[in-house]
Amino acid sequence: MKMFLAGKWVDRDRKIQVRNPFDGSVIDDVPRADGDDVDKAVESALAGFEQMKKLTRRKKASILEKTACLIEKKQEELGITIAKESGKTIREGKGEAGRAIETFTLSAYEARRLAGEIIPFDAAPGAENKFGFYLRCPIGVVGAISPFNFPLNLVAHKIAPAIAAGNAVVLKPASATPLVALKLTEILLEAGLPSLAINVICGPGGEVGEELAAHDRLRLITFTGSLEVGKRITAVAGIKRVTLELGSNSALIVMGDADLKRASTRAAVCAFALAGQVCISVQRIFVEERVFEEFTSLLVEETSRMCTGNQLLETTDIGPMINTKAAEDTQVLVDEAVERGAKLLVGGNRNGSLYQPTVLTSVPDDTRLFMEEAFAPLVLVNPVSSLDEAIRETNKSVYGLQAGIFTQDISAAMRSAHEIDAGGVMINEAPTFRADLQPYGGMKQSGLGREGPKFAMEEMTELKAVAFHL
Repeated sequence: MKMFLAGKWVDRDRKIQVRNPFDGSVIDDVPRADGDDVDKAVESALAGFEQMKKLTRRKKASILEKTACLIEKKQEELGITIAKESGKTIREGKGEAGRAIETFTLSAYEARRLAGEIIPFDAAPGAENKFGFYLRCPIGVVGAISPFNFPLNLVAHKIAPAIAAGNAVVLKPASATPLVALKLTEILLEAGLPSLAINVICGPGGEVGEELAAHDRLRLITFTGSLEVGKRITAVAGIKRVTLELGSNSALIVMGDADLKRASTRAAVCAFALAGQVCISVQRIFVEERVFEEFTSLLVEETSRMCTGNQLLETTDIGPMINTKAAEDTQVLVDEAVERGAKLLVGGNRNGSLYQPTVLTSVPDDTRLFMEEAFAPLVLVNPVSSLDEAIRETNKSVYGLQAGIFTQDISAAMRSAHEIDAGGVMINEAPTFRADLQPYGGMKQSGLGREGPKFAMEEMTELKAVAFHL
């Protein structure tokens, strides 16, 4: 495939091979951009922004609605592409394409609603004869850097609100998974988006991504990825807004009064979906001592039933990790934890890029598996004596994206909602739950700003005050 630059599909001599994570076979290749391409993309987007500013709310909503309709028509094709390049199971790939339909539909709705408010000037001293309001104006050119794990819907969460707010976009998809982003670009153009308003450049994050983040003509950079890269982006970004979603090691609390069957089923599904390569994947579970053995037994039983293998087979529950190195790193985390006294209950084996879903217990709180983001099909289960201890253990992390608790006690639920340091707290649900319309983002080292079309549009607009002297 080619990349889309300055209104044209362009190629380059240097290529990036896109491989199927399961067997390493080459699916396609894409051009490898350089610094000159970044400059050209931004210049094109600046011209595209002048076109976007002139579009009515109705026109922007229409483009987004048509995009949603076209995604729906091509949902199966897009889902297969996602599965091939990311390693998601075919069911997960088609499900992600379905979520992208929702993201564009929500953004179309918000495009029609975007507006300012009246400013009550007569409430201020000396302004009794003033009347005014503020406008929400598009911020300009948005630089979007997306990850491999949701190569369509997380691109949608960056592009769709930007369009809805009247901005132009330069997108750099993950080098491992650029194909579905390029197919989405084809769809956007077919839906009527001005061709200069979207530019897609492919290349390594350390080169192309960093140059994009540092570019002084961008007004906002939105990034989803690792904490280390997020820190680098904030260091080079300069005077622009930065929206970051930097991952987590999400915790789930299971109290003694919980529905243990549902809690264990949701924990297993949400720990191992996409081979655990989800920012809000369940990584740490804290279970009240009186039900610890029963819950752990149920979780191991659920985990043991899961089938790993070729992601393109309907019978596969868990596909490969993004590459063999990721699986090798996972093995290191497990071995380190076991050496420190953790007990392996199920899993713990690697076969190429496949890693068995793995459950450990008695994991010390100073191990990397406890403290860092594993981004792997791993989950630890430790006992706690009380809700107080569970909340302390949950907050014992530099991250704070989402958390969850299973309990029938409304007081415990409300305490958790208030006391857990996270951008989202799910009650009787795993932290992996996310509705595309919710404000989504983290506290602490999990990031800055919020996604979800309505909330992303707030990040992607600037306020302009207008006052009339009466």
